[in-house]
Amino acid sequence: MRVIRGTGNMALPAAVICVGALVVIPLSPALIFGWGPFPRLGIVGGALALISYYALGSIALAAYLWSGRSVVRPSLRTVRFRWPLFRDILRVGAMAALVTVSTNLTIMIGTSLVGAFGPAAIAGYGTGARLEYLLVPLVFGLGAPLVAMVGTAIGAGERERALRTAWIGAAIALVLTEAIGLAAAAYPAAWLSLFDTNPAMLDAGSRYLRIVGPFYGMFGLALALYFASQGAGRLLWPLIGNLTRLAIAALLGWLALGWTGELSHVFLAQSLALVAFGVINAAAVAGGVWFGPLTWAALQRRTAT
Repeated sequence: MRVIRGTGNMALPAAVICVGALVVIPLSPALIFGWGPFPRLGIVGGALALISYYALGSIALAAYLWSGRSVVRPSLRTVRFRWPLFRDILRVGAMAALVTVSTNLTIMIGTSLVGAFGPAAIAGYGTGARLEYLLVPLVFGLGAPLVAMVGTAIGAGERERALRTAWIGAAIALVLTEAIGLAAAAYPAAWLSLFDTNPAMLDAGSRYLRIVGPFYGMFGLALALYFASQGAGRLLWPLIGNLTRLAIAALLGWLALGWTGELSHVFLAQSLALVAFGVINAAAVAGGVWFGPLTWAALQRRTAT
């Protein structure tokens, strides 16, 4: 799927995902509960439905790649170990994997800290943080083309175009995620009550959304620039930004828990962590970690000339 997206074809992967969803959503309960002619397999049925979706989707995407209609035409006859290619892939892929791991560690540590306030607080925080998780696929919708567009522009020697693309994509992500965060902060019950109406759970979740939600835009900004940095092959600073977020959320959250014992202060540490994540990524790209400092004004002047 990533290979096809990298060629600029976003329609086919999207179609495979949508068609797969139309199949796996009814197939899962049919196999779990034994509807109609399907056997009742319990939880194994859900797993089989998901595996079937991935298998059929992979076959469809592979068939397209080998049909000759794709820009990329892989050939198994030429496949052999090439360390330079492995090194280039791992230089970006390994760093990206570390970013993903540190993102999930941040949520895990946050859950551990909130656990000191009881099960209802964990439920409230988990429900609120789920909204933060849902921002990832939203920004991914912008990030996937950013990887291809930035990489293509740099490969063509259009460095200014690559930076303009990155900043425009980051601005769109910031606006979208900030709008969601502000809405969640203003009306937290609209999201939380979809899952439970326990007063203690609603209180904890509302505190999280009111404190952290207004900073979701920084999360969207950082994620978009992280994807753009994948296209540029420069992931050191996105990793540093994410590790800084992890350190702030964990250390300040732990200190807040020990010094004040206030749940709100634990969430405040997470807000500061999101700000650091966004600022570090934006400052790094603006500071020229890709290929030297190029300001927005300079980009406009170069485009005009």
